Amino acid sequence: MLSLNNISFEFGGRYLYKEATWQINPGEKIGLIGANGTGKSTLLRIINGEYSLESGNISRLKNLSLGFLNQDLLSYDSEKNILDVAMEAFSDQLKLHEEIEDILARLEHDHSEELLHQLHDKQTAYEAADGYNLQYKAEQLLEGLGFSTTDLKRPLTTFSGGWRMRVMLAKIMLQQPDILMLDEPTNHLDLPSILWIENYLREYKGTVIIVSHDRYFLDKVIDLTAEIANQKITLYKGNYSFYLEEKSVRDELQQNQFENQQQYIKEQEKLINRFRAKASKAKMAQSRIKKLDKLERIEEVGSSNATVKIKFDIGKQPGKVIAKLDIKEKSYDKLKIFEKTECVIERGDKIALIGANGRGKSTLLRMINGSEQFDGKLESGYNVITSFYAQHQLESLNLQNDMMQELQDFAPAETDVRLRAVLGSFLFSGDDVFKKIKVLSGGEKSRVALAKTILSKANFLILDEPTNHLDMQTVNTLIQVLQEFEGTFIVVSHDRYFISQIANKIWWIENHQLKEYPGDYEEYEYSLERKAKTQADNLKQQKKKETEKPKEKKESQPSDEQRKQKKKLQNRFQSLEENVAKLKSEKSSLEHQLSLPEIYENQAKFAAMLLRFNEVEKKIEEASKEWEQVFEQLSGME
Repeated sequence: MLSLNNISFEFGGRYLYKEATWQINPGEKIGLIGANGTGKSTLLRIINGEYSLESGNISRLKNLSLGFLNQDLLSYDSEKNILDVAMEAFSDQLKLHEEIEDILARLEHDHSEELLHQLHDKQTAYEAADGYNLQYKAEQLLEGLGFSTTDLKRPLTTFSGGWRMRVMLAKIMLQQPDILMLDEPTNHLDLPSILWIENYLREYKGTVIIVSHDRYFLDKVIDLTAEIANQKITLYKGNYSFYLEEKSVRDELQQNQFENQQQYIKEQEKLINRFRAKASKAKMAQSRIKKLDKLERIEEVGSSNATVKIKFDIGKQPGKVIAKLDIKEKSYDKLKIFEKTECVIERGDKIALIGANGRGKSTLLRMINGSEQFDGKLESGYNVITSFYAQHQLESLNLQNDMMQELQDFAPAETDVRLRAVLGSFLFSGDDVFKKIKVLSGGEKSRVALAKTILSKANFLILDEPTNHLDMQTVNTLIQVLQEFEGTFIVVSHDRYFISQIANKIWWIENHQLKEYPGDYEEYEYSLERKAKTQADNLKQQKKKETEKPKEKKESQPSDEQRKQKKKLQNRFQSLEENVAKLKSEKSSLEHQLSLPEIYENQAKFAAMLLRFNEVEKKIEEASKEWEQVFEQLSGME
């Protein structure tokens, strides 16, 4: 399908890949992984044809189609509504539709046989391309990604960057490319949308390549893991969890081979040094030197999971209650967020606040922080020192500072040794700590901001999407930091693995109320599955009872107004049934007449009859739709 053959690519004065090879096959679901800076996103751009190789080549099937979701698409702007933007995926079908509309307009005054043939050919092609279902497909996909039905008519320009990215994701997925490449797709999705897209990608017929730091997402979707390391691409036939197990075995074997080889090299070097001193043994020494030069060196296995070796202090020990909110109401204009709800955060709580976007998670964090006004009361506990991390903290970093200076300005009482240790915990080592903030990537800035949060000596952390833009290694570091943190925290995140490792309580927002599960995420998920199973079993039992036993209780009698309404609906239902039957009969008659040679040869008659046929089809569709609506209303009154 697509092959990377001995490719080499240099970026910023170093090789990302050197004579690397990768065969991509139809239907594979691939997770492309590797440490920051190994070139995951770059490789996707090479496959997409954006970058040229230094050596090697890419071979692909003829007419192979690619779809690539990347962060650059955030800059795409349009005054079109988001449904029309997503529908741009069907460019060929939309062009056909325009051509059909043009021919129908011309048929009003031009009844030539050639034009009729053109109309027939275009309509056949449009139907074969599933043209009549395109809008439904686009609506279904956008709503699956979290948009409401009313959102579909809003211009793209009215949405934030994250929501625009969802529109672009929908557009690419609707194109159904042979290879779908997704670069950190879950960064802009909430938990319900992630669950939805997991199911979609599992059923996707083409090949999928995903770069993601979301371990749960990869485990649910992929069946093959491609790791970029040491300028090569190594394949593991399984999901991310399988990769971790298999890599551990491979690394242990490689480390043993490395140590054995190092021992062998030392022994040979000892012999060489001894033989060099003797003229009679000089030839033997040269032979061993040549042998060592030709030896293919085995690389030492570097640890990909740094261990945090620093203790993060809290300034003061707080009281038992950290914060208490009694919310009467919180709204934005007509949009209600909360009503009559309360929450209590106690010392030692490690809370994960989860759920769909737009429910008020970030708003609640600001209310707890005291930076968001609401109708109600906030009570802060004794000796509570709060530190609030959100994406806007990245904007408060001084771009002219280097990392060390940024931390020195923030925590002047700390020693340079400790500041270096803190930066080291967040994977900044050596001279990297003197890099200017302005040259850092989004993920690196996030790590600096998180380091400042930890240095604050706060005993209560409020963290809003802290894992955004972080790679897996840094997420693991943050997990260790929070597991060892002796204070209290509440975190909003859609990363399920992250949540499962750090939370002892789960919060979510439902019907403008705050709900709580007093356990970790795996227990919470299990409770949801058990609840869903119980509801399904109850529904089955209820249906079984309804079919097996007659109704024992006499149903309450409807009112006069209800009887009148029901009679009116019954009359309308009967009228619609008769109308649909009449229209279908007329359609059948028109179909028969349009097939007759004497009609087809008379262009004027054929055009008029075709026009009537299209009108009848439209009326059948409208009447059938109303028939279904009336039927549903009547069913609800039974």
